[in-house]
Amino acid sequence: MRVVITAAMVVLPSLALAGQQPESLPGATNYTRVEATVACGGATSPEAFTELRSRGFAAIVNLRQADEPGADVESASRAARAAGLRYVHIPMSSSAPLPEAFDAFLGALSDPANSPVYIHCASANRVGAAWLAKRMLVDGWDRERALGEAEAIGLKSPVLRDFALEYVERQRAAGP
Repeated sequence: MRVVITAAMVVLPSLALAGQQPESLPGATNYTRVEATVACGGATSPEAFTELRSRGFAAIVNLRQADEPGADVESASRAARAAGLRYVHIPMSSSAPLPEAFDAFLGALSDPANSPVYIHCASANRVGAAWLAKRMLVDGWDRERALGEAEAIGLKSPVLRDFALEYVERQRAAGP
């Protein structure tokens, strides 16, 4: 039964995660609504930003590095502002993530001015890893539940998964 549930979450993440009909966002890959005020995705064209604004989003958090193929951060930033959205760029490496990027991610999500927020990277892999840490540290989710959601969002990299889990453990060990 567990395999069937996991497969359904991968095929229909919006339905499995939010208990509603799957959504899509023209111009975005792997779009998933995880909460009423949070959606995640992969590569997202600046043309999608107007639609995000019309759906009530206030901010975009981009985890792509500026030198990635297809990541035109400057154009995306201009398009976001033109659409009336805040734009937060947090460059995150998929092969060698840094704690500072996760710190910045959690800080951006804790800022009420950034809510509702759309979070994206190239495939939703980095989004899933950062969201995993958020669920465990901020929302108090257990590892299994948070990991299941992160994988449904797009987390596939063992490097990112292990980094996120180690980040959570380091933060918990450091205390408040």
